[in-house]
Amino acid sequence: MRVIFAGTPQFARVALERLDGAGFEIALVLTQPDRPAGRGMKLQPSPVKQFALEHGLAVAQPRSLRLDGKYPDEAAAAKGAIEQARADVMVVAAYGLILPQWILDAPRLGCLNIHASLLPRWRGAAPIHRAIEAGDRETGVTIMQMDAGLDTGDMLLVARVPIDAHDTTGSVQEKLAALGGELIVQALKLAGEGGLKPVRQPVEGVTYAHKIDKAEATVDWSQPAEVIARRIRAFDPVPGASTVLAGEPVKLWRAELGTAARGDEPPGRVLAVSPSGIDVRCGHGALRITQLQRAGAKRLAAADFLRGFDVKAGMNFEPPA
Repeated sequence: MRVIFAGTPQFARVALERLDGAGFEIALVLTQPDRPAGRGMKLQPSPVKQFALEHGLAVAQPRSLRLDGKYPDEAAAAKGAIEQARADVMVVAAYGLILPQWILDAPRLGCLNIHASLLPRWRGAAPIHRAIEAGDRETGVTIMQMDAGLDTGDMLLVARVPIDAHDTTGSVQEKLAALGGELIVQALKLAGEGGLKPVRQPVEGVTYAHKIDKAEATVDWSQPAEVIARRIRAFDPVPGASTVLAGEPVKLWRAELGTAARGDEPPGRVLAVSPSGIDVRCGHGALRITQLQRAGAKRLAAADFLRGFDVKAGMNFEPPA
């Protein structure tokens, strides 16, 4: 079976590795253009492109696939490469570009998407972040037949994983990347035998995982401690929960419910400081911060952070200016 693969981040690279290792012929790889990254802001290839180059796979990096869009020449060149690939199927995983109808119709078996949620819950761009933020106890991967809607296509395969109390977006993403790689190999083998059985998504239970805005990373101390703790986990590793202490920006990476606070303490007030964490008053209850990071420094456990930052009870965490 000849496959076109479209994806960009590490989540997608894992699936590409599994497909290549399973012996499928990868006729073409589509991925986002190189982006500036690191201290020097030099152009860096995506994880998917890195794998493709290491294994001699053909790569295309159009900025758009719309033939009538802002980059029609790049879209036309990509169309030519796709037609020349003569693929049986396209596999899509966190690609980052909208696929127009001409692409959905190009491969004989259409386009299959590896979506990191249990559809129809958390359609959209940030399903892992939103599942953790909402306090979901499980998530999973859905292999879906793509159509013109936003993650509305028929479900082909589904697998579930629990979300543990200390899971972050990073840790769940690793679980789902491995699971997605297994499922897509299974799906293509079934497709080759005519064994896939499409199931329409339920009408009930539809939710949307909107893209993460950097402004959301600002900690709102008026929220309940439990909500803030979930958001800290949801925004790890990107964009990171942000706050300010003694005029200095600080990111919060680990937290748990802390010691009960008096009702007259304002949200954001430091209640207690110990090597085990910094207890902070929230809109309801208290949060114990156990891992923090100063600007330009490494993540540190609370005990190590306190050796270089004199935090005392009565100080206030505040939102960034």
